[in-house]
Order: sequence, then structure tokens, then C-alpha cells
Amino acid sequence: MRLLRVLATLSFVMLLGGSALAQSPTYGVGSTPTAEEIREWDISISPTGKELPPGRGTAEEGALVYQQQGCGVCHGADGTEGQAPRLIKLDVDPDSARWGLGRVLPIRAPYATTVWDYINRAMPMYREGTLTADEVYALTAFLFFKNDLVSETEVLDAESLPRIEMPMVDAFAPMPEDWKPGMPRLEGYPY
Repeated sequence: MRLLRVLATLSFVMLLGGSALAQSPTYGVGSTPTAEEIREWDISISPTGKELPPGRGTAEEGALVYQQQGCGVCHGADGTEGQAPRLIKLDVDPDSARWGLGRVLPIRAPYATTVWDYINRAMPMYREGTLTADEVYALTAFLFFKNDLVSETEVLDAESLPRIEMPMVDAFAPMPEDWKPGMPRLEGYPY
């Protein structure tokens, strides 16, 4: 019994000591990032597209990238039948309230640049950020073509992409006129 008391007391002292160690002073490791470093890390693409990198792509090229990168594994061979969200809208009357949108990012996003930004950051799954700018432009063009937003031969680049009028743009809050690229994003905005 005496041994149990000694062990309990020793355990209690060790817990207190561990807690004190967790609150030890810092040692100046690392540094506060500069404003320039923070700007470099801000890879968000705004609706204006001013942050888009050089590159280009067409729907035809995007169809090849879709196959080569294995997009069909998650989204299905035709973009509608995979376990991941569908990429192609339903064939319904365009005057209907839902317009077959569901969770279809390529037409539900408020801005075309939002789609480019999402593909660039989040695809392909488990290999995020590995696509080149040309591949992202091509995939975006492919998805927009499949959703009747651009022609099959239309070239998407940093200049043409932001000019695409998205069907859901009026369903979101408008872009504040005084917002400029590099400024912090406003809370509640969908981009």
C-alpha cells in the first residue's frame, strides 16, 4: 500500500513538472513573415483574374488532360457518374428554377476564375497543385464547353477567362467596387 502512495505521489509530481515544461519560454525560432512574403503566399484568384498566371487551354486539350490525369476515376468517364460531385449539368429546361445545377461547380460558381482557382488548388485529389497552368486552363475550358459556356475551340487564358459570364453570377453578392487584388477577402463572400 505504501508503494502505491509513493507511485501516486511521484506520478502527480511528474504531471505538474510536465505542465511547467509545456509553458517554458520560446527560443526565437522562426520569424514573423514580411508583407512581401505574405503577398507571395496569397495565391487566391479574384473575379477580375489579375492574379492568373500565363498559360492557355482549349476544351479539346482539356479532354486529353481529363483522361491523362485520371479525373474520371472520381468524376466518371463523362463527368456525371462518379462518386465525386458531377461536373456536367443535367439536361433540363434552361428556364426552370434550378437549371439542373445541383453541385456542379463549373456552372454554379459565381465567376469563371473561381473554377480555375479551385482546379488549380484542389485537383487532382491527393496530388493537389501538380497541374500546370496550361492544364488548368484546358480543364476549365473542357468543363465550360461540356456545360455550354464556351465553344470547343475557344482558347481560355488570363485575358479571356474572367470575361466568361457565369449563369449564377446574380445569385451571389456583388464584388465590392473598391476591392483590389491583394486586399484581404471580405467575410461572407463566396470566393
